[in-house]
Amino acid sequence: MRSNVTIIFNARQQLEYAVDISDTSSEAQAKAMEWLEATWTRLECEPLRHSGKVLLLDKVLGVADSLGYDTFVQHEDRAQEFVQQVAAALGRPVINIDLPGQTVGF
Repeated sequence: MRSNVTIIFNARQQLEYAVDISDTSSEAQAKAMEWLEATWTRLECEPLRHSGKVLLLDKVLGVADSLGYDTFVQHEDRAQEFVQQVAAALGRPVINIDLPGQTVGF
């Protein structure tokens, strides 16, 4: 599956990636979700909701925001890992991560 992932950091900073996900099994999706959980925890991301509940899309937003534009630009390997894991976890051909709007669209 090919997935196009766009990350909007602000009005002037936006990055686009195209990745191919060869393993679309439920096991691969679960591993990608585990990676997001572990990375979210390692980066000490904060819950977006007042209830403290953290959804998968919240983890996507939190990790992207914590890594930041500079990390994505300066560390292509980390950017590719993030995009691959997000594409595998969400299983969508188009993923738009809007950090200012705090939304993930498909």
